[in-house]
Amino acid sequence: MSTESIDPDLQEIDRWPLERAVAAILAGQGRAVAAVVRVDEAIAHAATAAAARLGASGRIAYAGAGTSGRIGVQDGVELTPTFGWPEDRLAFFLAGGPDAMMRAVEGAEDDEGAGRTAVREAGLGGVDVLIGLAASGRTPFTIGAVREARERGALTIAVANNPGSALLQAGEHAILLDTGAEAVAGSTRLGAGTAQKAALNALSTAIMLKLGLVYRGLMVNMRISNAKLEGRAIAMIERVAGVDADRAKDALATAEGDIRVAVLIALGHDREAARRSLETGEPFDATVDRLRG
Repeated sequence: MSTESIDPDLQEIDRWPLERAVAAILAGQGRAVAAVVRVDEAIAHAATAAAARLGASGRIAYAGAGTSGRIGVQDGVELTPTFGWPEDRLAFFLAGGPDAMMRAVEGAEDDEGAGRTAVREAGLGGVDVLIGLAASGRTPFTIGAVREARERGALTIAVANNPGSALLQAGEHAILLDTGAEAVAGSTRLGAGTAQKAALNALSTAIMLKLGLVYRGLMVNMRISNAKLEGRAIAMIERVAGVDADRAKDALATAEGDIRVAVLIALGHDREAARRSLETGEPFDATVDRLRG
């Protein structure tokens, strides 16, 4: 596997001056991101398919072990505060269970049956999307989760850093992040991990874009959990609806913190009409554009 190989140019890295070693590590990070850029079309295709599958009730699930599993959790938990994605529409399958977020659980990743069981017990099905991640592409737990999810009709997206690996073959959408040898041989928390994080940033954000949870580059469906975010929300309402700060603040209060509802209120809807519009009417961006004339 390329992620386990030794880069002959770096095998003396522990003997170098630290400035040179850090420069080499950072150069590897740059190459990792470049590997993601090379597969932008595959990421876009996967995001389009995922958004179409999720509909009004589908879940986004992540499966992985070790670093890959933790990166999946990190991406998923950010979807709620950033895009208002419901927590009950997220699922995480981490080899070794929740304890594996903070410490290594020996042997957990080698159990394909455990991956299958986790997916089966969660009841993943045709409206759901599972993203499986493994740097090696051969982690049994993750492969089991992806195979089980696909057999149950879920859309499966496989992300791995080694070409031709079993995980890529198991998923319906395969995303190869060919990052090659690590600065420290086999330490896939480096280049491979960076590439996976960048790929998930792009993939999950693209899904949210496709679902209409962003308007003109703004997080109009974010959750407001502190004063800073309240200020950001008011500024967004001012910008999108073309109103002053006082009217934006009043609309946000009437909307009980729902930014999209507040925008429609500021544009002339009452609260219930605004909510109905979002639930059953035309897309938010089309409604805003129409009301703004």
